[in-house]
This record gives sequence, C-alpha cells and structure tokens, in this order.
Amino acid sequence: MSTRVSPSLSSSLERPGAWTVFARGPLPILVACLLWGSTGTVSSFAPDGAHPAAVGCAGLVFGGLLLVLTTRGTLAVVRGSSRRARTALAAGAVAVAGYPLTFYPAVARTGVAVATVVALGSAPVFAGLLERTAAGWRRWAATAAAAGGCTLLVLGRPGGGAGVDALGVGLALAAGLSYAVYATVGARLIARGHPARPGLAVMFGGAALLVLPLVVADGGWLTTGRGVAVALHLSVLTTCIAYTLFGLGLRHTTASVATALTLAEPAAAAVLGVVVLGEQLSVLSWSGMAVVGAALAVLTRE
Repeated sequence: MSTRVSPSLSSSLERPGAWTVFARGPLPILVACLLWGSTGTVSSFAPDGAHPAAVGCAGLVFGGLLLVLTTRGTLAVVRGSSRRARTALAAGAVAVAGYPLTFYPAVARTGVAVATVVALGSAPVFAGLLERTAAGWRRWAATAAAAGGCTLLVLGRPGGGAGVDALGVGLALAAGLSYAVYATVGARLIARGHPARPGLAVMFGGAALLVLPLVVADGGWLTTGRGVAVALHLSVLTTCIAYTLFGLGLRHTTASVATALTLAEPAAAAVLGVVVLGEQLSVLSWSGMAVVGAALAVLTRE
C-alpha cells in the first residue's frame, strides 16, 4: 500500500525551517559583528604613538595574507575568472583597502558616534543602490531604526559625542561606500557560482598589498609585545575568521541585508567596553541597544 504525500505537504517538508534559514545567513554575519565589535576595545591596547589607521591596516595586511595562505583555490579564482569578474575583484580589493583608510580618519575628525552611524548606516543604502533592487518598506524602516539606535547607543557612551566635521562625515560616507562595494562584489561572485572564501581571499590579499606601505611606514609599534598581540587579534579574529563568516552569510543573504545586519557591531563593541574596559553605559545607550536589537530581529526575517 503506497502513501501519497500532497504537493503542499511535500513542499513544506522541503522548505528549510526558520532556524535553518537564520543559521545559514544572519547568524554567521552576527557572529562576525561580535568579532568586529572587539576592534575598538583591542585597538585601545595598542602602544602609544601607533596611528589608528596604521593599526587597522596592520590587521588587514596580516589578515589578508592569512586568508590567502589558508584558502585553497585562490589563484584558480583569478585565472579562471572572466575579465569582468577580475575587474570586480580588483574593485573589491580597492574597496577593502579604502575602508580602514577612510573610517579611522573619520573617527579622528568627527568622533566615534558620527563616524560609526554614518559609515554603517549608509552602507545598506549604498548596497541597495548597487544591487538595483527595490527593498520592502520593512527593511528600510528596520535599517533606519537600527541606525537611530546606533546613534543613541554610541552617543551615550563615554566620549561618544563630538562636533560634526564636514570632511569627517565625507570620509565616513566613503567608508560606508567601500563596505557596500566589497559586500556587493562578494555577493555577486557567489551568486555566479564562485566559492565565497577564495573570492574574499583575493580581495583581501589585494587590499593587503595596497595598504602595506602605510604599515611599513608606521610599523614601529609592531616590534613590541603588545603591538604583536593587537595585530594578531585584528588579523586572525576580526579579519580572517570574521570575514570568512561574513562570506558564508553572503551565500544566503543579500548584500543590503548583510550590511544592515552589521549595525549590530556597535552594540557588540558597547558590551565589550563594559565587560573588558569597565565602561558605564547610560540609559540612552541601553535604550539605543534595545532599538538595535528590535530592528535586527526584523532584519533577520527578511
């Protein structure tokens, strides 16, 4: 006696559950955000005199090299790609290099609050424009709410407020565009059948070569034990592992949603600041964190 399964029941059995969808896309990205959120805390332990941009670029240089060395098929991606794909990879490498070169100077000029909110808040907008897709009102509303929550969160942290500097805002927008470009390039390559990690390794390896002169010029701090420890953390955890997770998430998430989810990074940074540095968060910061959490809950359902 045979048992027939109705088409509707069969399709529901084949459809992945909510947890599976979350674990494939948003979860790896949110874990990457937790690692990225440690950047500010760890960078605060860098030796005195180390330029913030040089510290960030050092993590990119060693992390990009580590990605290349631990990834199989990196050269095959370059050799086997079309001219269009290689051009996209080159643009992605420039964008990866552009982020630390613009974001850290933006922080220095306009403060953590403005730089973080402008860079991370503008990235989903840029990514949506690059994708050329019409996002639903829920996604835009949730992204705007998350950006607003980040504003409250960061402004309520010690030293969070600062005057608005036009050049600093421009640099933060450039950082947001850089982030959106390499996220979109990665998403498009994955959509065309390229494996996630080799593509990221090519972009980050190329970016490492671009920023290497800055690290060499201001690399005296790397001769100290604290400098080496900071560089190892930034290269292994916040670059190699974090961007591998980000690439995994891009396989099942659009670039605009992925960049919107990274608005969780300031919340992770705030929590680490409390736990590791003993910072005290104001009611404003906790309120902002609650708004970010609610907005991310909506975004993970997209």
